[in-house]
Amino acid sequence: MTSEQRITLSFSSVLLVLVAIPAFILLWKLRSLLLLVMISVVLACSISPAVDWAERYRVPRWLSALLAYLILLGGLVGVGLLIGPTIIEQIERLVRQVPVSLRGIIAQVEVWVVALNDTRPELTGQVFDQVDVQALVGWVIRSSQQLVLRSFNVTTDIVGSFFSVILALFISTYMLADSRTLTQNLIRLLPYPWDERLEPQLGEVSQRIGGYIRGRLLVSSLLAVIISLSLSLIGLKDFAIGLGAIAGVTNLIPFLGPILGAIPALAVAIPQGGWIVLWVIILYAIIQNLETYLLDPLLVGSAVGVHPLYQLLAVLGGTQVLGIIGALIVPPWVAGGAVILENLYLRPKLRAERQQRRDLSRLAVAAGSLTPETDSVETSITAGNP
Repeated sequence: MTSEQRITLSFSSVLLVLVAIPAFILLWKLRSLLLLVMISVVLACSISPAVDWAERYRVPRWLSALLAYLILLGGLVGVGLLIGPTIIEQIERLVRQVPVSLRGIIAQVEVWVVALNDTRPELTGQVFDQVDVQALVGWVIRSSQQLVLRSFNVTTDIVGSFFSVILALFISTYMLADSRTLTQNLIRLLPYPWDERLEPQLGEVSQRIGGYIRGRLLVSSLLAVIISLSLSLIGLKDFAIGLGAIAGVTNLIPFLGPILGAIPALAVAIPQGGWIVLWVIILYAIIQNLETYLLDPLLVGSAVGVHPLYQLLAVLGGTQVLGIIGALIVPPWVAGGAVILENLYLRPKLRAERQQRRDLSRLAVAAGSLTPETDSVETSITAGNP
């Protein structure tokens, strides 16, 4: 006997598929605009507490948002005028010293090999003689440029121009000025009961996103100052500010940032040899542990609420899809999404499971209380007693 399995498709299912495909294509075409909106939301959430505080004193939200951005931009311009020329000069000097540093690294390796073998390894020397340092450095620079260009393939049109940055600031200012109306209009688009469920979560989502960005900026600034001062003390004063600025920028990227920031410092320290290399390694090891076990839990950890492994996956996924800017904006979005996942799925699921266990335990107790009475009735019937 054969059975036929029929697959039935409703009109609504077919219509959903037909609408989903062009919608996905449209979103892909508008990915640059979506990225701009994501950046604007992150910026808006970052300064939202300041705007809310000013609103308590009857300052219009649009004015407080504008003043907040002007203060931030003024601070950045002031810092750039103070230490910007020094940073640029030291980074240019660092780039010019890359071939010299690479030669010094090769020479240092030769010294270590000779010290271990007590004789000069001729084979190793021949290999080193065949290495074209300039060609190798050129290849490294070209590969790095290609990697950066590939990483910014999606985001070049958004964050690569001054106009786009101004546009992101303008959009975030408008979001802050009329945030209540915007959120209410978005909530109205959702079907019942999701509109009532999501509306109370938006405040906590905003706190998570903004708290992450503010904490990350504060951690990176502190580490940039600490690294600059420490490198000056251990003998790398000529590159201290530039290396500190590089470390501050790379530390905006969680987990991978400290490692990326240590590479140029080691490239400068290794040719000098001696204790400087050891001190640089110890310094960045201390910085790594300071960030991981003190600064991140204190300034960022409470704002994220996501397991470090998921944060790392968010960084890697954001870098793969959106380039370097994705490593900065995807983790706060993941932190905001974790609020919705936790409050609308995990906690109700946990409450339902606890209630189910309570119901089962009550049934078990009720069944246990009926068991003695049933036994007594059966005993009476067996004895012939009515």
